[in-house]
Amino acid sequence: MSTIQTSLPQAAAIGEPSAWVRLKTNRNVIALWFMLPAAAFLILFLAYPLGLGVWMSFTDEKIGRSGVFVGIENYEWLWDDSIFWLSVFNTLLYTIVASAIKFAIGLYLALLLNRHMPFKAMIRAIVLIPFIVPTVLSAIAFWWIYDAQFSIISWSLIKLGIITQNINFLGDTSWARASVIIANIWRGVPFVAITLLAGLQTVSPSLYEAATLDGATSWQRFRYITYPLLTPIIAVVMTFSVLFTFTDFQLIWALTRGGPVNATHLMATLSYQRGIISGRLGEGAAIATAMIPFLMAAIAISWFGMQRRKWQQGSDQ
Repeated sequence: MSTIQTSLPQAAAIGEPSAWVRLKTNRNVIALWFMLPAAAFLILFLAYPLGLGVWMSFTDEKIGRSGVFVGIENYEWLWDDSIFWLSVFNTLLYTIVASAIKFAIGLYLALLLNRHMPFKAMIRAIVLIPFIVPTVLSAIAFWWIYDAQFSIISWSLIKLGIITQNINFLGDTSWARASVIIANIWRGVPFVAITLLAGLQTVSPSLYEAATLDGATSWQRFRYITYPLLTPIIAVVMTFSVLFTFTDFQLIWALTRGGPVNATHLMATLSYQRGIISGRLGEGAAIATAMIPFLMAAIAISWFGMQRRKWQQGSDQ
């Protein structure tokens, strides 16, 4: 009897896998190993530069000279800087107006391209062209379109008798703001349209057929079928659209470099001008760091908006 009792624990010990074997076969551990390369990439190229920039904003570092810790001195300087607050206003105006118009036009194009029409694939490819063209090339094209002497817009309006002299699109503050917004809309609409179109492709046609049989109008089908099912895609698309627009640099710098009279300076371009062109890295980093609360607010609004909809559970509350 004692022999049987002593052999049972030994057999159990032999049949039970070791802790290392259990660790190697654990799904969570395997998933962690697969995530490590991506995590290392994000830490090296995103987290580290972000942390370094935040730290640099608390120093008086300049190009060619390491800085010392100065606390919130850079932020106090920005608080009294009228150009900085003008760039904040320009950034918010640029982001809100451009994002709203991009969403409206993009949604319209998505609904249009979702219909059955001839050459639909070719039209989709054409719509995507403004987004895949390099930003600098787009800016150069718009720079020629807005040229004070050779603008095709001014030439056409003069020929039509609407105006009598060329419009200085990039030399007037109001025209310059409108011009860069239009250029951003032209570049951003394809991203919104194609992404929303992909979301529309997932909506079952049977829902529209049932609604049509019940006598629903086109607006009612959009209001009670398309929009609720498209809400999560809209939230994601608009979050990315707002982030891309808020942090836009290339288009503005290539077109106006913040002029005229700082009328088109965004926070990103002002940060580059102060930090790189002027050599005051600490001040430039402070301006870039000041963008973080705005970006976090945009992400939070989108996130809580999705949670409020509770589209995963099929509820509208």
